[in-house]
Amino acid sequence: MSVTTNAVDPVDERLPIGKLFMLGLQHVLVMYAGAVAVPLIIGGALGLPKDQIAFLISADLMCCGIATLIQSVGIGRFGIRMPVIMAVTFAAVGPMLAIGTNPSLGLPGIFGATIASGIIGTLIAPLVGKLLRFFPPIVTGIVITSIGLTIIGVGINWAAGGVGNPDYGDPVYLGVSFAVLIFILLVTRFVKGFFSNIAVLLGILFGFVIALMLHKVNFDGLDQVKWFDIVLPFHFGMPVFDPWAILTLTIVILITFIESTGMFLALGEIVGKPVDEKTLVAGLRVDGVATVIGGLFNTFPHTSFSQNIGLVGVTGVKSRWVCAAAGVILLVFGLIPKMSVVVASIPQFVLGGAGVVMFGMVLATGIKILSKVDYAHNRYNLYIVAISIGMAMIPVASNKFFAKMPEQLAPLLHSGILLATLSAVILNAYFNGFKTPVADAHGRKNGSGMGLEAH
Repeated sequence: MSVTTNAVDPVDERLPIGKLFMLGLQHVLVMYAGAVAVPLIIGGALGLPKDQIAFLISADLMCCGIATLIQSVGIGRFGIRMPVIMAVTFAAVGPMLAIGTNPSLGLPGIFGATIASGIIGTLIAPLVGKLLRFFPPIVTGIVITSIGLTIIGVGINWAAGGVGNPDYGDPVYLGVSFAVLIFILLVTRFVKGFFSNIAVLLGILFGFVIALMLHKVNFDGLDQVKWFDIVLPFHFGMPVFDPWAILTLTIVILITFIESTGMFLALGEIVGKPVDEKTLVAGLRVDGVATVIGGLFNTFPHTSFSQNIGLVGVTGVKSRWVCAAAGVILLVFGLIPKMSVVVASIPQFVLGGAGVVMFGMVLATGIKILSKVDYAHNRYNLYIVAISIGMAMIPVASNKFFAKMPEQLAPLLHSGILLATLSAVILNAYFNGFKTPVADAHGRKNGSGMGLEAH
């Protein structure tokens, strides 16, 4: 007699409201500093007054919430339907500053290029999805490892107080970051059940209390923002559609697509749900649509955030509805500016301890995949890994390595993830061709052809 089970996939598990809120808030706190950084950088560089920068942040948070809901919940052919948090991409900062500082374009030029590039990205997502065949385990492992190597520096800078902080590296910052890290490890090791799942959130709250006691928390600006504010489209005027600006941001979108592909593959490994071409395209379409929404509502190109993928690995909570809850929280923050300021007051050194854990988890996932590649029977795989990881480290090790190259190539050359991806794909094609891996006499696959090896 057969027994039918109605077991729910962990990715689709619906948790109680209280747990959803706490787990969703944990995701928000982890991504918040990165999410608000781009509007702060753009607004400051363009000389906008504080109230307008605050508006950019509110618009950013609202669009992050909408994009996260579409990506995690899914609408038709849009949405990867996995635990993904969406936010504005740092890859677009340099090009957007070049566009925004042009007197004839300004912010309307940025938003016009954002809308147009998002539309183009949405349309070409199926073509980019075809590239999945070039991502066998060795390439996937390299891409995910390079993501970890690239972003772990963010956590390290957080722990030291944040780039640009005049007291960068202050022993107090390092001490609090280390205390947060130890707290998270203690909760993970000795606390069971739900509280173990929110170890990162508890660690951030623990660090925040310490920072308060040390008088290191700054609530400046809290009394200057409204309790409630509505974000309307075209706040800064009608968008300007400049061909060169559109081309520039379209290139950025293509770069983020490659990076998103690596992140989606990493997430699939973490949650035990391998990403196929259809799933990948559904996720990339949201990168494009979210960018269009961003341009309409006064914000910038969007992508999936890698720190939240690391958080999924740390907590082991795989439900996409947790990220849907985070999307709702982001929407609320976008409508209640005072809440945004309170969350923004969490010092970066408090996030540092948590950041090292989460970003390191992405790196560990890549290493895990690379450990299953066959090096004994295919020595070329060592060359592919060695050279590609080296390429990933170029922008990390030396930010002036490509200083003499044309400025227009900066988005391509300053992305260690993209350099590693291109290197891995080209070298794998050179050494291993496009064939599907063939099992040897012992049933092993070399993990380097164009087919996906079972893990």
